[in-house]
Amino acid sequence: MHSVIEMNDHLILSLAMLVESRDNSTGEHVLRTKEGVRILTEEILKEGKIPVTKEFCRCLVKAAPLHDLGKISIDDAILRKPCGLTEKEFEIIKTHPTEGARVLHKILLKTDDEVFKTVAENVAHYHHEHWDGSGYPIGLKGEEIPLEARIMAIADVYDALVNNRFYKGALNFCDANDIIIRGMGTHFDPCLRSAYENARPRLEKYYSERKSIEQ
Repeated sequence: MHSVIEMNDHLILSLAMLVESRDNSTGEHVLRTKEGVRILTEEILKEGKIPVTKEFCRCLVKAAPLHDLGKISIDDAILRKPCGLTEKEFEIIKTHPTEGARVLHKILLKTDDEVFKTVAENVAHYHHEHWDGSGYPIGLKGEEIPLEARIMAIADVYDALVNNRFYKGALNFCDANDIIIRGMGTHFDPCLRSAYENARPRLEKYYSERKSIEQ
């Protein structure tokens, strides 16, 4: 049974990396955000302010690499465009959360792991929603956004900030932290601020080590 679970987890990660590789990337984003989510959930558990279970955290870490699965439906001409997107193209990009949730619902329809199914679909569907309601694809606000997606949003944005993207350079840790902190209460759930601040040293250590390896 243990080998079956391991194979299943490996297939999930491989699928996520395959999709990510289409987006002018190497698939490393899904690995980094998975570790970012792991660090954040461990701090949330340790802090004890937000009632989460170890099972929920396990499922969230496992689901994290699947957050951008919906990009599989975006045309390469848009997904790999080396310059700024038009308004119409950005509207197409904004469909990937809904598509990701739809695809995951079909893939996981017969799974007996209901917690993972729910968490994975929510992470894919709502990780671009903002605390103040200004996000997409639905415009959910505050606690209307599932907790798993609120945690994923921090890990996703942090990774984007501290790494090179084709449209921007990597920020240093101090500047990235300032952006995350300023976003608490607008982009991010302010109740997650202390867990993020506790996680910050570990996040910076992890990303520093990855950068030194990649160099």
